[in-house]
Amino acid sequence: MNKHPLFIAFLCFAVATSACGRADSGKKTITYSRVVDLSHVIDTNIPLWPGDPPVEFEVVADFATHGYYLRRFSIGEHSATHMNASNSFVEGGRGIDAYPPESLVVPAVVIDIREKAAANPDYALTVEDVLDWERKHGRIPKGSVVILFTGWQYKWSDPKAFMGLDAEGGLHFPGFEGTTAQFLFEERGVAGLGTDTHGLDPGQDTTFATNVEVARRNGIALECLTNLDQLPPTGATLVLGILRLKNGSGTPLSVMAFVP
Repeated sequence: MNKHPLFIAFLCFAVATSACGRADSGKKTITYSRVVDLSHVIDTNIPLWPGDPPVEFEVVADFATHGYYLRRFSIGEHSATHMNASNSFVEGGRGIDAYPPESLVVPAVVIDIREKAAANPDYALTVEDVLDWERKHGRIPKGSVVILFTGWQYKWSDPKAFMGLDAEGGLHFPGFEGTTAQFLFEERGVAGLGTDTHGLDPGQDTTFATNVEVARRNGIALECLTNLDQLPPTGATLVLGILRLKNGSGTPLSVMAFVP
């Protein structure tokens, strides 16, 4: 057998990355065949929660004057693809800068409710929906982020349709029922929840029951995801690229999914 140090190093790397899970010495590994970006492009015309600040860009340096190009930008902490921090729904809760890096690499499962959401834009995921999903795909692994695929990602280019605004200013989009969120944390030990709409809660839930449930557990809360059609029901790993805003209530987010 070739005992050259470079060959041995390559062999160790190949073994460590040959399967998903833990390699020797408790090291974690990610095996993937492709990477999917789950983040929307940020522009000035993206859907915004009513009352949130607009997205703004301003050129502060250009090639003609300065010899380089630079912009300033302004965006709300809960705009575009984003993650909510605990302090956004629990007073005195954890700010976005306090989430440890190891909590930002998580396995994901995807529950597809597109048909139910198309029939009822106010649909709320039930515990029975979760159990039906598990009968097909197996028990939700502990530590996962459960992502709700509603089909709202396809409405992104139409802010009014994405928010489901009615004549009275009410919001209509699907989400997690509060009791379902509680079940997922207490009975399945999930790390958090995600969705392709602008809220983990259905648009008609003004109590924000699910967001409060996630926040009081310092869990992961992901909103306005996209490209969920490219993820399998199980097996993907998410890497969450937060901006560590001091005491931030949330952050625009880069979400990369590593798909086996």
